[in-house]
Amino acid sequence: MKEYVLNLNVQPNGDYEVHSKGCRKEPTLNVEKLGYHMSCNSAVNEAKRKHPRKKINGCIHCSRLCHTS
Repeated sequence: MKEYVLNLNVQPNGDYEVHSKGCRKEPTLNVEKLGYHMSCNSAVNEAKRKHPRKKINGCIHCSRLCHTS
């Protein structure tokens, strides 16, 4: 299991990104802990449940399977 966080800073494309702890692109400020998950899918779903109006996406570097273009 990995620990995941949601970057609460919107990206230029309008997405909010989910990162696994230790990602080289993981933000240090303005993040929300999502807890431990078996996969990025579960973490992204948790973020979407908590923030239904935000466009949530997985980080291309650490959550590639959950990253959408």
